[in-house]
Amino acid sequence: MPMIDVYAPAGTFPDTSRLTQDLATTLMQIEAVPDIPLFRQNTAAFVHELASDALSNVDGDHDRVRVQVLTNAGALDRDKQKAVVRQFTDLVASAAGDATLVERTWVLLTEAVEGGWGLAGQANTNAELVDLARAQIAELADKPAS
Repeated sequence: MPMIDVYAPAGTFPDTSRLTQDLATTLMQIEAVPDIPLFRQNTAAFVHELASDALSNVDGDHDRVRVQVLTNAGALDRDKQKAVVRQFTDLVASAAGDATLVERTWVLLTEAVEGGWGLAGQANTNAELVDLARAQIAELADKPAS
């Protein structure tokens, strides 16, 4: 149940709603987690629009985008890390309508410590998250089709 934060100058993305949904969906696909409400409702992205002078590199450029992805520990192996960085960079540039933004997008991958993933007021370990997912899968399998 990752959290994705995008920091960009205000106005970079004409449709932030589409971008946030695309990022969350893409991350679920890369992680290859089950398509269940537990993951669908708790994988989320946020766009933080900043005043143009609220970010800068050493050269004084204000046209960068930073994407921070927080996952539970061990969720992304090396191939998945590479996929997240590549696909998120491409999604950001596409959402901005600026192919050159690929060169100015930073993607940072971070992991919550074991037991440091809170959901519904409970700090969960990876094993507890797996148990929650398995329970929901079983519950969904027991429901009659409507």
